[in-house]
Amino acid sequence: MEKKPSLRSIAQQAGVSTTLVSYVLNGKMQNRIKPEVAARVREIAKRLNYSPNQIARSLKASKTFTIGLVVADISNPFSSEMARIIEDQADKAGYTVIYGSCDERAEKFQKLIEVFLDRRVDGLIVIPCDGVLPQIQYLQSRDIPFVLVDRYFPDLASSYVALDNYQASFMGTNHLLDHGHRRIGMITLDTQLYHMQERTRGFISALSDVDSSPEQSIVRLREGFSAQDMADAFDILLKRDLPVSALYLTTNKLGMHALKYIHSRKIQVPQELAVVSFDETEFLDLFATPVTQIIQPLQEMGSQAVRILMESIGGNSSFTQLNLQPLLAVRGSSIGGGKRPDFERELVGRTL
Repeated sequence: MEKKPSLRSIAQQAGVSTTLVSYVLNGKMQNRIKPEVAARVREIAKRLNYSPNQIARSLKASKTFTIGLVVADISNPFSSEMARIIEDQADKAGYTVIYGSCDERAEKFQKLIEVFLDRRVDGLIVIPCDGVLPQIQYLQSRDIPFVLVDRYFPDLASSYVALDNYQASFMGTNHLLDHGHRRIGMITLDTQLYHMQERTRGFISALSDVDSSPEQSIVRLREGFSAQDMADAFDILLKRDLPVSALYLTTNKLGMHALKYIHSRKIQVPQELAVVSFDETEFLDLFATPVTQIIQPLQEMGSQAVRILMESIGGNSSFTQLNLQPLLAVRGSSIGGGKRPDFERELVGRTL
């Protein structure tokens, strides 16, 4: 029978100690090991088909080396891409990810948390849905390591990695203002989630200098909105006495459905209606006019979430709270339609 490869056999071929091999394969001491040495160890382990004894490893460390990931809606491109990034980063740290989607339902979120705790995961990364603050507080009372991603609760002392959503909306709305638009509408979701409230606040703040009642330019749709709901939203914004000349969409799902409606009604973008949408998705790239998008740094968000969770699992009891900066990718959908002859003079002194 062929002898099963061990840490010692890998160490001998790599010319390093078994301790160093253990550190590399378990994702420890990464900042103290040269990248080329770590790469050589992993390559040898892969070539030898090395497989650790997970049961013995768990018993020795009193850990399962698994983390639970709860996403809000796996069908959303944001959630699926974030899951991929987190899984890749956790694998580098020697952890396996098990995940589920709560589908924006608090009761399903509760069930997923119970399942993950029954499986004794070492920690959790959570993209929470509306109405789950009590479950998050329960995790905290149990001293379960967790990190919130994208969505968080401002009054709860916990670790999170999120976007500066106020700045994102402020930047996107100011971009439309700087291209001459003064009647800007927003379609958003009717929710109490803090990140969505911040997107609304950024929009209102940016419009406050040119619109005395910006709230009247906001249409809120329920979660799980229909095609008719979207059509009604456009009727509200385009059929009033002074129709909007630009539209800001606060999620990628709203962006996708709004652009479907725009295409079906043959509305010219940006000549008749300029558009800025939240989040980068492949669907938006298929639209006839390239769509200006507010982009979230997903890779950094996922990587930071895993790093913070690993530190928490390792015993770090302090909280890390990160609000990352957005990127505005300016494309054809927001340039042109609303520009007026005195536009350049109005821009003096304005900065994004």
